[in-house]
Amino acid sequence: MAQRSEPAADGQNRTAGSGDRRGADVLGREGTGPLAGVVIADFSRVLAGPYATMLLADMGATVIKVEGPDGDDTRTYMPPVRDGEATFFLAVNRNKHSIALDLKDPQDLDVAHSLIRSADVLIENFKPGSMARLGLDYASVAELNPDIIYASITGFGTGGGAHIPGYDLLVQAASGMMSLTGDQDTQPYRAGIALFDVITGLHAAIGVLGALHHKNQTGEGQLVELNLLTSALSGMVNQSAAYVTGGVVPTRMGNEHPSMYPYAPMQTGDGMLIVATGNDAQFVRLCAALGIPGIALDPKFAKTRQRNANRDELREILHTRLATQSAAQWFSELTAAGLPCAPIQDVRGGVDFAEQLGLQPVVLAGSGTRKIPTVRHPVEYSRTPVDYSLAPPELNESSELVRRWLSHQKALTHA
Repeated sequence: MAQRSEPAADGQNRTAGSGDRRGADVLGREGTGPLAGVVIADFSRVLAGPYATMLLADMGATVIKVEGPDGDDTRTYMPPVRDGEATFFLAVNRNKHSIALDLKDPQDLDVAHSLIRSADVLIENFKPGSMARLGLDYASVAELNPDIIYASITGFGTGGGAHIPGYDLLVQAASGMMSLTGDQDTQPYRAGIALFDVITGLHAAIGVLGALHHKNQTGEGQLVELNLLTSALSGMVNQSAAYVTGGVVPTRMGNEHPSMYPYAPMQTGDGMLIVATGNDAQFVRLCAALGIPGIALDPKFAKTRQRNANRDELREILHTRLATQSAAQWFSELTAAGLPCAPIQDVRGGVDFAEQLGLQPVVLAGSGTRKIPTVRHPVEYSRTPVDYSLAPPELNESSELVRRWLSHQKALTHA
């Protein structure tokens, strides 16, 4: 089991509603993250939006998660569970404050309006038109808060695709990604994660950061729009470029790479080992480490294009040599020789491997009796470190705190 890092000291002694937005969560969580003092009204749910807002919350932003009376859908995505809570929800909602609002109720909608007036950023991923029917579209929100950054995430845009539900699996299919996943003689496969929800969440976080930089320079807010399909085509990089730039429609190649070889799982004496050869010099070193240096001099294999053209013959040569030792032995020897390779592991193995490398992949989010093991934020800052002082919130647990802060903000406005 991987070790759990304790959260950084959070010193939660700042008075909520103090109005001091320098270097702290405005609701009392102190921190030194680069976004400390930024307030985000989080109207998103499920994955793309919540992943983006969690990353921003890790960086110190005050994220107030607005949930419906029944909570974010992912609270019910079970199994797996931890102490009766869905691990799906726990994965993307740490460092947030939860308030439950029925946006069709006038009083709750008024609370939402108060939150919007005090926020720097609003993030939502409702189906196109839903926020407009509630009077919470960008045009309406900008009347309440002209300087707000409004990030809107949809599945297929707000034009011709507005009517298509924004589910990651639909985007994996429609984008062409599934046509690239699997062997040539199998059906298309989806990725093992909601890949484009995650990529869109990353793009959303980047978009918000860009808009915040512009706002810091000019004081202007703006509308930031994203959709899963555009993020998918961007995230498919060389495969989408194969068609857009080269006019080539890529196809499924299983675990092999269309442009490099060997760059795939290779059979060893007791299992598979990923061997990744990115250039001719690496191939020379690989052949030397395998004890077959002459192969690198063969005109059929000396250059990348020739290796790709003759990969079936080369595969047999490499498998024959790799079969003489175990995957673990080859991993040790090839890594020592500076060659890219990796064992194929399950998720437990991946987390444990990161721990062995000293990366501390698991951190405890929260304090006191509620500490939840979560995956570490992917960025480390030397001057403005992230923290994990808040566990993923229980539904509506911050309602009183948020309402008290909003009342204080309203009093300041009318003072």
